[in-house]
Amino acid sequence: MAGTTALAPAQRTPVHRSRGPLLRWFVSYGSFAVPQAAAPIAFSLIALPLTGDASSGAAMMLAMTIAQVMGAVPITRLGRRFSPIPFLRVLIGLRTLALVGIAVLAGVHAPFGLVVAGAALAGLVNGAAYGTLRAVLNHLVPASRLPRSLGVAATLNEVTFVSAPVLAAALGSVSPQAAAWAMVVLGAGPMLLLPHIPSATAPGPEQRTTRLRLSPMIVLWLVCGGASAASIAAIEIGAVSMAVSFGMPAAWGVLFPVAICVTSILGGIWVSVRNRVPRRRTVLAWLAVTALGVAAVGFGDSVTTTVIGALLVGAVLAPLATYYSLVLDRLVAPEHRAEVFAQLRTANALGIITASGLLSLATLQVTFTVVIGVMTSVMVVTGMVFTVAWVDARRRRLAREAAEQRAHAAEELARHP
Repeated sequence: MAGTTALAPAQRTPVHRSRGPLLRWFVSYGSFAVPQAAAPIAFSLIALPLTGDASSGAAMMLAMTIAQVMGAVPITRLGRRFSPIPFLRVLIGLRTLALVGIAVLAGVHAPFGLVVAGAALAGLVNGAAYGTLRAVLNHLVPASRLPRSLGVAATLNEVTFVSAPVLAAALGSVSPQAAAWAMVVLGAGPMLLLPHIPSATAPGPEQRTTRLRLSPMIVLWLVCGGASAASIAAIEIGAVSMAVSFGMPAAWGVLFPVAICVTSILGGIWVSVRNRVPRRRTVLAWLAVTALGVAAVGFGDSVTTTVIGALLVGAVLAPLATYYSLVLDRLVAPEHRAEVFAQLRTANALGIITASGLLSLATLQVTFTVVIGVMTSVMVVTGMVFTVAWVDARRRRLAREAAEQRAHAAEELARHP
């Protein structure tokens, strides 16, 4: 159909049909994100008694994010030698040990540098663990149900990112170590909850020797993922500064991230109920809504305009994230799925780093101008790619119809010479 996104049929993966393992995967996916979601608050609370400055927690976040970017691809490639579920348990176990180290070091008031190193170790396996966890989903649901499952996962992810900081702040008011231990306990959940999947085995020797080739289409969707992450990060990180610029108390900065989270949860529910791959023009509209929402946030002259912009960005967050995952799933062989999803996680992290770097070095207006420019660029490039694909598909359809008409005419001529 001309108006739909032309995705090549996914290579078949043996699917486990029972719902129990899928439910366990959903809970594992939600609990996996707890450390990263709680880290900004928890790390600030940990850093305050060690350095006297809560903003030092940003150094821990930066170390965790940079380590994630550096470790994602090498560790994922290493994991192709092993079955994904045991390998994933090992990665989460290593992250848990690093978080335990952070909690212990904070409890004994160790030098802050050691705590930062612990954060880096915790982040080192994050990208690879996420890529492997996402790739496992293909063994639990058929391709026709992937949109619904990814919508549920996106909803759970947003719920985690709303609730984990609140939990960290509540526990941190009692003790910074309490927030750190909550990250340890909840983040370790997947080690116990991940289901046993007989079909999830290590690739064969021939598949292990192949490398993921980053085609232009894969790069396009990775860049789109990074641009979307930068848009969200610019709003969430700059929220306090925006509140202050409107003459509001700094605490009111939470209003803008909450607006994003509310509509992103609704967007995830919509994706899961609809359970369809979106049309090309729909994806372009989502990218345009993101750019428009960022513009409203960055250049709006009132709180109302800024909140509306945040609501718009949040509304298409889960649908776009689901589409990126779906299209990348179709563009690679099964043995490369974990790596390409780790690359997507890396692209998201780079988008966050870019937004936070711009906010620290330039003004809010400059940051949002750059983010809008990036979103507009990816929207234009994506539109060009979709247009070329549509023209090519239409040309091939017309050629096929002309060939069928010639064949029919020849057949009629043979019957009635």
